[in-house]
Amino acid sequence: MIVEQIWTANAYRNFNYLITCPQTGEALAVDPLDHKKCLARAKQHGWQITQILNTHEHGDHTGGNRAMIAATGARLLAHVNARDKIPNVDRGLSAGDVVSVGKTVELESLDTPGHTMSHICLLSHTDTPALFCGDTLFNAGAGNCHNGGHPEELYDTFAGQLARLPDTTRIYPGHDYIGNNLQFTLDREPDNRRAAELLQEVSDQDPDAALVSTLALEKEINTFFRLHSPSVIARLHEAFPDLPEQPDAKTVFLKLRELRNRW
Repeated sequence: MIVEQIWTANAYRNFNYLITCPQTGEALAVDPLDHKKCLARAKQHGWQITQILNTHEHGDHTGGNRAMIAATGARLLAHVNARDKIPNVDRGLSAGDVVSVGKTVELESLDTPGHTMSHICLLSHTDTPALFCGDTLFNAGAGNCHNGGHPEELYDTFAGQLARLPDTTRIYPGHDYIGNNLQFTLDREPDNRRAAELLQEVSDQDPDAALVSTLALEKEINTFFRLHSPSVIARLHEAFPDLPEQPDAKTVFLKLRELRNRW
């Protein structure tokens, strides 16, 4: 499996992806908002885009669909419940469905509500798994729930699905928010030395060659995975004095999401 991460350089800091079968050159485009860059990159490598996957229905992820389909004739895939939100979906995906790319690539559809209620992540069936996570999981952060989502569902997705994936899983998010997210981690957990080190490492990174994190790293530096950290809980008590002395993980997650909304 070949993964091409494409930095759009737009105001929303989107990443687009091409996932390609090395044998056939067939490619799946994930959230190809910048269709021109995606098409140019495919042409550069001699790949043929045959499928498009929208992780969810927001315009900064679906906005390139029409032009991409017109240029390639690719089939459009999205969450089965997003058909009324995304025009011209050819295949609706449910949890456990497999997306095949060429002869060698298999990607499993994960039903991951929270950012929206019709959100798909793709997990590769490879020796080192890769997660294409749209706006559910970011480097050092979690998606917001402002436009059709729900924070309790996002917690269930994090705790019930993402946290259980192999620690070696490579993380490919829909946006580059790592700097701001690491600053939030350090605001919530000032003694997180790994987050402080990483913030220095990525402070001047080239988004065209961005860090690709792993789930193991996310568990170190992403406050939405660090729900049992004494420092995180102590800082929460400062913001929410009425919290129980030992709040449960779901309460910690929801309060962190609330703080991040206005941070």
